[in-house]
Amino acid sequence: MIRRFLLLFTVVFLLPLGTHAAWWQLQPLASDWARADWSSAALLPAPAIEPEATIHIFAARVGRWRGVFAHHSWVVVKEKNASAYTRFDVVGWGNPVRVNVRVADGRWYGNVPEAVAELKGPAAEALIPRIRDAVKSYGYSDYGSYAAWPGPNSNSFVQHILAEVPELGRALPPTAIGKDWRADGLYAGFTPSRTGLQASLYGLAGVTFGWVEGVEINLLGLVAGFDLQRPALKLPGWGRVGL
Repeated sequence: MIRRFLLLFTVVFLLPLGTHAAWWQLQPLASDWARADWSSAALLPAPAIEPEATIHIFAARVGRWRGVFAHHSWVVVKEKNASAYTRFDVVGWGNPVRVNVRVADGRWYGNVPEAVAELKGPAAEALIPRIRDAVKSYGYSDYGSYAAWPGPNSNSFVQHILAEVPELGRALPPTAIGKDWRADGLYAGFTPSRTGLQASLYGLAGVTFGWVEGVEINLLGLVAGFDLQRPALKLPGWGRVGL
């Protein structure tokens, strides 16, 4: 049984992570924070062009070697007829919760973000106040409360918003390390979307089964499984691989 477990762990977790690490080293990566490109990736229209209310959730690979296995995520909102977007992040320096720390659709450490969720019109207008309330209710906003692994971190923050506003109906990438972090240790209950069940031990090990979150096995923050809502594999390092 031990040999079978080690073989399964190697094939499902270590092999995808190792191949992604090799591929990542071939990418043109910024050497440090100061030299990285943080400019807009031109994913959002100017507010004047799109007057309706909008909600966006983005995730982008983090910098240098950590980009092998991790994403940073954030939330962007714009009220109807607003003249600017508002971006909510949690970061690892100073007070964790930040507003407009970077441009709304900016690259993260030079890496172009991917869209996790998008909602527009009256549905977005109804949910934005609840998102703002969720930002205020996040329990780890004090100086020194951030922990890159296993959490609470930027992905724990966005997962909190998704849990408080399950109508958003999307899940973070499997490489959003910290999304399954639990301060109370052993957790068994509904998934953040309320469409399935989850069991987790501090986010270090766990199992998830839900329509939005899909099927996930988490070991030390590495996630393997598959997406049910939008069919795809979930692989350590590579993240979501599908259409």
